[in-house]
Amino acid sequence: MHCALYSVGSCRSCQWLGKPYPQQLAEKQHHLQLLLAEQPVAQWLEPVTGEQSAFRNKAKMVVSGSVERPLLGMLHRDGTPVDLCACPLYPSHFSVVFSVLKSFIARAGLTPYNVERKRGELKYLLLTESTYNGGIMLRFVLRSESKLAQLRTALPWLQQQLPQLQVISANIQPVHMAIMEGEREIPLTEQQMLEEQFNQIPLYIRPQSFFQTNPQVASRLYAIARDWVHALGISSMWDLFCGVGGFGLHCAQPQTRLTGIEISAEAIACAKQSAQRLGLQHVDFQALDSARFASAEGRVPELVLVNPPRRGIGQDLCDYLHQMAPGYILYSSCNAQSMAKDISMLADYRIERVQLFDMFPHTAHYEVLTLLVRH
Repeated sequence: MHCALYSVGSCRSCQWLGKPYPQQLAEKQHHLQLLLAEQPVAQWLEPVTGEQSAFRNKAKMVVSGSVERPLLGMLHRDGTPVDLCACPLYPSHFSVVFSVLKSFIARAGLTPYNVERKRGELKYLLLTESTYNGGIMLRFVLRSESKLAQLRTALPWLQQQLPQLQVISANIQPVHMAIMEGEREIPLTEQQMLEEQFNQIPLYIRPQSFFQTNPQVASRLYAIARDWVHALGISSMWDLFCGVGGFGLHCAQPQTRLTGIEISAEAIACAKQSAQRLGLQHVDFQALDSARFASAEGRVPELVLVNPPRRGIGQDLCDYLHQMAPGYILYSSCNAQSMAKDISMLADYRIERVQLFDMFPHTAHYEVLTLLVRH
């Protein structure tokens, strides 16, 4: 992948762009094997890859510059702005969207936030595109509500220019820190769910719910998890840290008793919508802390699927899983280091199979799916 910004040194977010892609993949696989070197692995599967460019369905743009000439991209540590509208990780049609948004910022008088001076209103633009129908969710991250009326007034022009905008909202983030968004979300369109679809499974994305940034590889991750679970012939499972329900909804069959747990009420609303669309009768999604739910729940499912944040599931949940002793644990991880640490605490389980998913080409990051079977 050629990137002009990388070539001139303006952006080095893709730290590994100078390495041939086969070498990137080999180094990631070697890193994973080193992390699990003390654990016997019955089966290593080939890494799953996707496109090396134009694969992102999301853009998180820092807004800088002036209201007349805004820049969308990022800030270096010294405060120097870099416009990333030409980043080759985005699909080519994103450039049209970015161009219209720059015009809209000027038209609506949304002054970009200046970090050094602590002045201005518009901090970020957050975009998510559905690969299912091409619809876009757009979120304006503002310092306060002072420009909200101007934003609403100018919005019809933006919707006319970009009819693919299906979900629009404003997030209020008043804190002068590197925090992407605040707690308060103000809807600016009646529709507040963006529909996506992976492997014929309907999924919904709300403004404050997490969703993968590489839909091509993510859909294969869900499909492979489904195949592994179906091969086990289980009838009950938990999906902890379930997000919008992608794993559980793929793995559940009509007779499966599925409980999905996620701290985000926004994500749980999406998961319930999907389950209703699929007509699943034995599914229960709840907005709770996953570790607290597991320790309080009396019934033991046949399989527990965990998809935790980068910190992993931790000592307490590992101890409880060890105590409750489900037959299988399916661990999906975005941080193999914390996963390896967690697995070392699950002494009664052996690793049946492991597969790497290269969700983030040109970086050291990757995701991994691991099936653990109780001895």
